[in-house]
Amino acid sequence: MDSWFLKNLGDALMAFDEQAQLETLFNDAYQQAGCPEDMTAFVRHESDGRLHCEVKVYFPPNTAVLAQSLGAVACPKPSPEGLGILAGSADPWHLLFPQ
Repeated sequence: MDSWFLKNLGDALMAFDEQAQLETLFNDAYQQAGCPEDMTAFVRHESDGRLHCEVKVYFPPNTAVLAQSLGAVACPKPSPEGLGILAGSADPWHLLFPQ
């Protein structure tokens, strides 16, 4: 499966608790999986031209089952521009965004 997954947490001012909960759940699953170096959840604030930005969490294809259990939906691979690491591996860039 090549699909990435997206969970939109909504308004950045209101998303803090849900983002923290998602980070905890993902890190627990990451630990249980043996800390694979390509298992990461990314986060980015996106405005899409609106006044307020939304918090969007992106999951790579290898996390499909977990991502879907967290309510994420399939999406195209995001641009790495502006992505930050929310949870999981601290250095997945070379694996998930090869040049």
